[in-house]
Amino acid sequence: MKPRTVLSMEQALSLPYATLRFAQLGWRVIRIESTPVGEGLPGDPNRYIGARVADDDRRSYFIAPNVGKQAIALNLKDARGQALLRRLISELDVDVFCCNTVPSRYAALGIDPATLRAAKPALIWAGISALGPDHPHAPGYDPVLQAMAGYMEVTGERDGPPMLTGIPVIDLKAGDEVYANVMRALLERHESGAGAEIHVSMLQAAASWLITLLPLLDFDCAPGEITRTGNQHRKFIPTNVYPARDGFIYLAIGSDVQWQRLTATPLFAALAGEGRKTNEGRHAEREAIHRDMAALTRQHDAPTLLTALQGATIPCTRILDIPQVRALPAIARRLTRSALPDGRTIRLPPMAVDVAGAHATLGFAPRYGQHTRQVLAEAGLSAAEVQGLHDAGVVA
Repeated sequence: MKPRTVLSMEQALSLPYATLRFAQLGWRVIRIESTPVGEGLPGDPNRYIGARVADDDRRSYFIAPNVGKQAIALNLKDARGQALLRRLISELDVDVFCCNTVPSRYAALGIDPATLRAAKPALIWAGISALGPDHPHAPGYDPVLQAMAGYMEVTGERDGPPMLTGIPVIDLKAGDEVYANVMRALLERHESGAGAEIHVSMLQAAASWLITLLPLLDFDCAPGEITRTGNQHRKFIPTNVYPARDGFIYLAIGSDVQWQRLTATPLFAALAGEGRKTNEGRHAEREAIHRDMAALTRQHDAPTLLTALQGATIPCTRILDIPQVRALPAIARRLTRSALPDGRTIRLPPMAVDVAGAHATLGFAPRYGQHTRQVLAEAGLSAAEVQGLHDAGVVA
């Protein structure tokens, strides 16, 4: 696929993560931020979150989702700024426009699909919002959506409070939906020549992942089937965290054949029982099996347990921390990289899937408005015109 050009009015994480995936493919991604307003800090609030990495507007929380991009600042509350946006779409032959502001602001900012697709009918327009355009005023942040979508209700210990997941899964899910649906739209455009309009609701995207829970409501499920279970699997037993002499391991039994292999090993033979041969039988003895397993595993160190489990081809692992994950051979050689302004290399997460020709090294995250003059010049504006717009507060 040839490299594309993406204009993205983005902030926070959901959309920057989506457009990062485009940047990894070698596409040109130009992030649009607002011009300064009052005494507030300009641009994406995430620029100012975390430790100072390069300078004041490129802090630790902002860097990873924004490598490989350019940054411009436009005042889209001004008709001149809106005209500039349409000019950029036309002159730079932009393929995709993205945004993640509340839908109630689309028309006022001149970024609604009808306006921008009038400037270029083949444009693919993609927006992320909390609940979609049917709920245009609803703001959305990942933790609130985790609570609204039931994720917190099913995360944590059975007797504990609802709990957030350890990563912003709904932000990332929404970003992946933009990525996937833009790819679908590009394929359809190749066949029809027509652009597209994509609306990603964070709530709807999150609910699509309730595949093991929501349908149970129509199957007369017990309340315990759709609430918190800690580290246990709701259906497959035993699947849980278990103590070792020197830490913890996680093992997962996903079939009766795996259970037979497990209990055929000398180390785990004591767990066998006639009523435990099927998952249904093990479900009936759920708590007893977890107690028996924990009593057994705590007698041995993790390497001994993992050797026995791997010998029986049972999925298992130590509980790894983040530095250990980065060091895994399967991950370490696939990390993407960037370089700080002083030349130091930083390691970033890998691409989700290996793609031939993708960029393993990306330019450092841009400063606020770093490429405004360059991009406007590409659109045919003279230096004097850009300066005039700057002086009028239309660009920054």
